[in-house]
Amino acid sequence: MQKGIFSRESVLRAIEECDRLGAATFRETYGFGKAVRYVLHHGGRTYDSKAIAGVAHQYEYGRALTGGEFSGGKTAAAAWLERAGFEVRQIR
Repeated sequence: MQKGIFSRESVLRAIEECDRLGAATFRETYGFGKAVRYVLHHGGRTYDSKAIAGVAHQYEYGRALTGGEFSGGKTAAAAWLERAGFEVRQIR
């Protein structure tokens, strides 16, 4: 299983799904909590970075990562999203 290597398109598909379901339902569907440290900024909106990264993995590899399989921090989800060309900011 690959972790943290996914395309911009996979992230955009996860963002689209989050927009369609709403953030709370999206997190609940995939078993993620609300972001506490890092958020993804895209299109003038803010997204839970770990949840988006976990679901982007599904679009890339066919299975979403669970929250327990990776960190939301700068060495995992936040870094993965930045590597795919997205802006991630630390919550203050």
